[in-house]
Amino acid sequence: MTTIDVGLKAFDELNREIRSCTDPELVLTNVHGQRYIGCALTERAITINGTAGNALGSYLDGCAITVNGNAQDAIGDTMNDGRIIIHGCCGDAAGYSMRGGKIFIRDSAGYRSGIHMKAYQEKQPVIIIGERAGSFLGEYLAGGTIIVLGLHQEGKAPVGYFCGTGMHGGKIYLRCDTLPSDLPQQVSASDATEADLAEISGSLADYCAVFALDMEAVLANHFFVLRPNSSTPYKMLYTNV
Repeated sequence: MTTIDVGLKAFDELNREIRSCTDPELVLTNVHGQRYIGCALTERAITINGTAGNALGSYLDGCAITVNGNAQDAIGDTMNDGRIIIHGCCGDAAGYSMRGGKIFIRDSAGYRSGIHMKAYQEKQPVIIIGERAGSFLGEYLAGGTIIVLGLHQEGKAPVGYFCGTGMHGGKIYLRCDTLPSDLPQQVSASDATEADLAEISGSLADYCAVFALDMEAVLANHFFVLRPNSSTPYKMLYTNV
């Protein structure tokens, strides 16, 4: 295992050092918002102690990244495979155009998480957010699964405004007692069935193991599932897979 004390290193210098390192396990300490960490990396494990900057894990292709702290905007931008775990909060646009892999956020996420997220055949991306997400969650969602657990939200809808705007594929699960009052016409909402929950049980078990949560307690609360309305005009613009 190789450790890099990041400090005030410029992001480009740091990323060159990461790419030149042949050790499959890497620990970055004293990280202060450096951008593009782990961009397009494959089979490696990176642990970040500190605050990860914008575009963490963009184009990720199999690497596992764990952040012991918060992360800024656009984590997992267009990621293809791998896993990003945030032991804190993240900024806006998490998982932008994500097409594979998993993003686990312990606390909350900013606006537009999962925007343009998509799926194809075996590529089924997943984002799980522990507390709440900001407005425009799942905007133009084309595939994959977004789950917001609403922890510590006292049953209130754990999302901001315009959840699922323009969605034409995929599913959004909300663990709460009441739906958002402003769901757009493109969204159809229903109580999650046992079959719905079975679809996400594997990812939930993984998330709960990472953050030491009691999965039975998580599943004891009510879930809604949001799907694209079959009459949405966006669906006809995309190829069925």
